[in-house]
Parts: sequence; structure tokens; C-alpha cells
Amino acid sequence: MAFPLSSAVISHKLSFNVSIAPPTRRSNLKPTHFIFCFNGKDPERSGRSRVYCLPKNNHLKELKDQHGTLTNSYISTRGHTNKLQSLIAVILVFVQISSPLPLVGWDVLPISPANAVLYSPDTKVPRTGELALRRAIPANTNMKTIQDSLEDILYLLRIPQRKPYGTMEGNVKKALKIATDEKDSILASIPTDLREKGSTLYASLIDGKNGLQALLACIKDKDPDKVSVGLASSLDTIAELELLQAPGLSFLLPEQYQRYPRLTGRGTVELTIEKGDGSTFSPEAGGEPRKTAKIQVIIDGYSAPLTAGNFSKLVIDEAYNGAKLRSTDQAVLSDNGLDKSNGYSVPLEIKPSGQFEPLYRTKLDVQDGELPTLPLSVYGAVAMAHSEVNEEYSSPYQFFFYLYDKRNAGLGGLSFDEGEFSVFGYATAGRDILSQIKTGDVIRSAKLIEGQDRLVLPDEK
Repeated sequence: MAFPLSSAVISHKLSFNVSIAPPTRRSNLKPTHFIFCFNGKDPERSGRSRVYCLPKNNHLKELKDQHGTLTNSYISTRGHTNKLQSLIAVILVFVQISSPLPLVGWDVLPISPANAVLYSPDTKVPRTGELALRRAIPANTNMKTIQDSLEDILYLLRIPQRKPYGTMEGNVKKALKIATDEKDSILASIPTDLREKGSTLYASLIDGKNGLQALLACIKDKDPDKVSVGLASSLDTIAELELLQAPGLSFLLPEQYQRYPRLTGRGTVELTIEKGDGSTFSPEAGGEPRKTAKIQVIIDGYSAPLTAGNFSKLVIDEAYNGAKLRSTDQAVLSDNGLDKSNGYSVPLEIKPSGQFEPLYRTKLDVQDGELPTLPLSVYGAVAMAHSEVNEEYSSPYQFFFYLYDKRNAGLGGLSFDEGEFSVFGYATAGRDILSQIKTGDVIRSAKLIEGQDRLVLPDEK
């Protein structure tokens, strides 16, 4: 099974040679040439910027050794060395304007506009499967506005030392105003047979023990721990309300995909994992070592109905019972299922964030700012491997848990494989088991414990 977890990164080379002469004969500084190499191919410090300071009488020989076939630009100026920074900035601006397209064999600057989303520390990506799943629910616009206002507090809580409690208070008051002003609209979005449950959840959101009023009090007390707990509870209630508002798909599937199984909402799969070598999993708090361990996966048909539908059908057909697992640094994979023929070759299915429906057979251009609704850059993300025949399709059987590690991602927290695979869910319970799974361990059983009523199977006749 072809399974490239790391996309090729094309690099280019850009170098500058800057000569600075001393301002006067009385200066104690000797003529010096600076060579700046960005992303130079240094075997010891690959991918980092380097600065060489060479005596004048040695610089030509060094340049020939370092830059054999490249054309070197020399810029000489008179002035104090504290002008060096300004000079470099002018050079960089000039080169970026005059040469917007990369030359063959050259490296552009380490952080180009096209890579900005990967390297920006301000990129707001979900840090947990729960957060990603909540954002994926296609609910009432008023509820989404309330959710966005509260989720902003998640980022404000990360600010060390003096936290902006005033901004947090404003966010909660905004959410409360929308919730009270738009009560009728919020409840009207819930099907009639579920409206009583929705009314109970709505009342809990406003005035419940861990509702918005209680959250406001925690913020006024400036207790970050209580704010965090209250915020999590309020967001859980919001997710429950939104799920009531979204009983099915909010879009029509393309005609050519009507013959595939599809999941028209959420489902829950429970996997029981057994050690292949007879060893045990680490004990839970206060418990004993375990021969088997369970992982619960929430699968999302709202964002990936075909992929989640195919996986659900395989689960209820017991296709994964007895499947062997393989562990790598980046993922835990099931076997490739070459001996099984009951899966569908589903097209690559990725729903861009903010869009109404998924794209099919198309990868996202993450470097250009496209982000998926269900990101891969979450520890425990569940996705299908690529088809061996065509990467525009997913494997009909092989899936994997992605072991996201921020140390191997861009500064924005995005995996370099983001937008490449059909992500359809997240491990929400038993995530600690993933790091303990080794090659040769076995899926003893896989069960669809919730969502079978939302699974639509095609007429195979």
C-alpha cells in the first residue's frame, strides 16, 4: 500500500554577498564581506540561514568554493556597521519584487507568502478532536455565532500572566445576548419531536449550573481554572443543541456517488485492541494491566458522508475483526485488506472549512490558505489511506490513526500532510492507547455502537 505521510517539499536557493567598507582610514574595522545563505545546503545545518564573515583577501576563493555556478551580487557601501540590518532589508525587498518567480535550482526565502499558513503562529486550528467535531456540525447560524464567540476564549486563556478577562467577559455577554434575543429562531431549528429536549438544553445553557451566567461569574472572579471548566461545559451543551438542529446532511451528494454507502450524521465506533505478543497495556488509574484496551472513535458523516459510510459498513460487516495493526512514528495503520473485497473505493473526500459541501478527488492547497473542516493535524485523527491505484481515491479498506506531533509541524500547528487525506473522525476515548500500539497488535473487534440508524446502504441488487 502506497502511504506517503510526508509530502515532498520543493526548496529553492537564494544567496547574497554583502561587502561593507570602513567609513574612514582611522576606523579600526577591517574590510569584511558577509555572505548570507538562506536554506543553503549545509549538511550539518540543513534548512537554516547561515552568515559567513570573511576577510577581504580570502573572500573570492571562498565564494568560488561555496557558490560554483551561481551568479553572485556584490553590494558595497560606506557607513557604520549598525546600518547592516537596514541594508539587508532593502536587498530582500528588492529581490522579492524583482524576482517573484523562483529560479530553477534556487531557494526562495524560508517563509514565502505561499507557505504563510504553515508557518504562521496565529493559525487557529482545532487542538482536539472534540473541538474539530463541534466546528463541523452544520447548525443554526445563531448557534455558530455563539460558539465562535466562546471558542475565542479558548485562545485567550492561553495568554500567560495577565489574561484579558475584560475581553472574555465581552465575548460571554455577546453570546448571552444572541442566545436570549434569538431564542425562537434557535428552538425553531430543532425538529418538533426533539424540541422538548432542545428547550431543556437551552435553559441549561443560559442559567444552568455550568451555563453562560455561571461562566460570566467565573470570569469576574478571574479564576482561569474555573473559567476553563465552565467554558468546556457550555461548549458541550452548545454541541448537543447543534446536533439536534442538524439531523441529516445539509447538501445533496453528486449523482455519481449515490451508489456508495453514506452516513448522514454522527456515529460512534468502539475498537477493542489486543496485544499481538501476549503483553499488556498500561493500567488505567488505580487499575490492573490490561490484555485488551478500547478506543472510541466519533465518525462524522456531516463532513465526509461517503468515507464515514464505507467505514461504518465495513465495521458492521465485521471486516476489521482480527485485522492486524502496524505502528510507525506518524501513524497506526490497519492492514491493507488485500484479502478482503467488501469495501468501496471511495473518492478522496475533503470538506474545506467554511464551505457548504465536500470536494471530491481533490486535495486542498493548504499552502495557499485552504484548510479542511476535519483537520489531520490532531492527535488521534482517523483517515483512510490512499488507494494504491490512484491517489484521487481512498483505499477501500485501510485506515489509520494519525499520531500528530507539533514538533514535526509548521509553526501554525499544521501537519505537512494536511489536506492530503480523507479524515472522517477522531479518537475521543482511549487516545492514550494509541502510543502503546505496536506492529503486530490486533483489532479483536470493531462495533458501531451509535449511528446505525443514520447509515444509508445502497441497493446492491
